[in-house]
Amino acid sequence: QVQLVESGGGLVQPGGSLRLSCAASGRLFNILTMAWHRQAPGNQRELVASVTMRGTTNYADFVKGRFTISRDNAKNTVYLQMNSLKPEDTAVYYCNAWNTNYWGQGTQVTVSS
Repeated sequence: QVQLVESGGGLVQPGGSLRLSCAASGRLFNILTMAWHRQAPGNQRELVASVTMRGTTNYADFVKGRFTISRDNAKNTVYLQMNSLKPEDTAVYYCNAWNTNYWGQGTQVTVSS
């Protein structure tokens, strides 16, 4: 059993930065690939980035060079550093244990002037 709790969302101006955190409970965290997804109103949920237990990362093309995913296995936490934010990054961001039904509740990110 894994429980995921996201934090760090909010309102930011275009070009700004936010750092999302996802705290995980449960002993499986260290063996799981973790991912961030997002869903904007009227759109399907889409994968943003993922990180394996060994730290190998993968990014969607629309965030490459702007977002960085990382994890701290000692703290059971995965992060998403988001820089150079654009209005089209506005969405609810969800943390997910890859290939499982473990999802967080989501955190709202709004990019607007």
